[in-house]
Amino acid sequence: MNELDQALATIARGADEIIKKEELVERLKLGRPLRIKAGFDPTAPDLHLGHTVLLNKMRQFQDLGHQVIFLIGDFTGMIGDPTGKNVTRKPLTREDVLANAETYAEQVFKVLDREKTELRFNSEWFGQMTATDMIKLAAQHTVARMLERDDFAKRFASQQPIAIHEFLYPLTQGYDSVALKCDVELGGTDQKFNLLMGRALQEHHGQPPQIVLTMPLLEGLDGVNKMSKSLGNYIGINEPAIDIVTKTLKIGDDLMWRWFELLSFDVSLDELAQMKRDVASGALNPRDAKLRLARELAARFHGAAAAEQAIAGWHAVVRGEGDTSLLPLTEIAVPVEGLRLPALLTAAGLTPSNAEANRKLKERAVRIDAEVVEDAQRMFTPGFEGVLQIGKRNFARVLLTQA
Repeated sequence: MNELDQALATIARGADEIIKKEELVERLKLGRPLRIKAGFDPTAPDLHLGHTVLLNKMRQFQDLGHQVIFLIGDFTGMIGDPTGKNVTRKPLTREDVLANAETYAEQVFKVLDREKTELRFNSEWFGQMTATDMIKLAAQHTVARMLERDDFAKRFASQQPIAIHEFLYPLTQGYDSVALKCDVELGGTDQKFNLLMGRALQEHHGQPPQIVLTMPLLEGLDGVNKMSKSLGNYIGINEPAIDIVTKTLKIGDDLMWRWFELLSFDVSLDELAQMKRDVASGALNPRDAKLRLARELAARFHGAAAAEQAIAGWHAVVRGEGDTSLLPLTEIAVPVEGLRLPALLTAAGLTPSNAEANRKLKERAVRIDAEVVEDAQRMFTPGFEGVLQIGKRNFARVLLTQA
């Protein structure tokens, strides 16, 4: 495989669609660094693994020698992306946008190479636009064309309100590509309409139209729905290494392969295919494959030492191999008289409610320092330290302090 073919294989890994691939080939043959953009509206301050699907692809472009632009939509964030919404989004305040943007910038460099990343804000150009400029931009598209977009069409058909400013969102996202003279724009499959808008506006402004590369939306821990904080099926990149490890090890075997393809840098597609064959033949335990993925993800966001400590802690609790003191310690403030066990399990985040904790106690699914516990009336006072566990893979090492 020659250098161009290798680059194309890397770029295409995990991608849902490349529009147009032949244009990408011609652009790569120019021999210059391409300008690669992905935009993020700072509507939430924390990134999860679903966000890193795009970041990973950006990093791959960086490793191939291209110029990556991480665009924070501080202007478009105040409009609110209508993608996938059946109601108008509440616009963010300027203060919200800037606070979230700062947090984003701190997190993305856990994946991207800081020295090779151009960090931009689209208020740079939209903040300079006059009302006349915005009217000219709006004149470059029709309402009929906007209503071809699936979410707008559904809302229009069901007589759900569509605010005029929402039509501006695809136009402003598309104009970002004009302002930045992008060669390639990355986005999720749900962003295809907006990404193609960038192509159209670039052609209107006499620029070569950007190549559009869409990435799949990563399924969350449930293996069904898109990873989302609102659904609780996510792994945040700032979560402790032990949480990244334990949550990754809980995913289904089929989902594991999807995560490897979209999230791993260490496992090539050829090696991934061999791992699948080894699991199918019984030569490789799926748990060991997940451990490899968990180690890579924990190391990416917390470093190799923290990842190894987390893996060792997991082995200590789940497999009874090693020292549970390797687990990170969570301090919980309790009254001087203490907490009963159900309340403690809930306070530790192991159960959503005391009722669920009582149910797990009756099922003999609760352990403290590896010993089964059934007494729901047992009190735990300040000074207690130990490993609470429900089932095999849900555990926490806690230290109780006086509130």
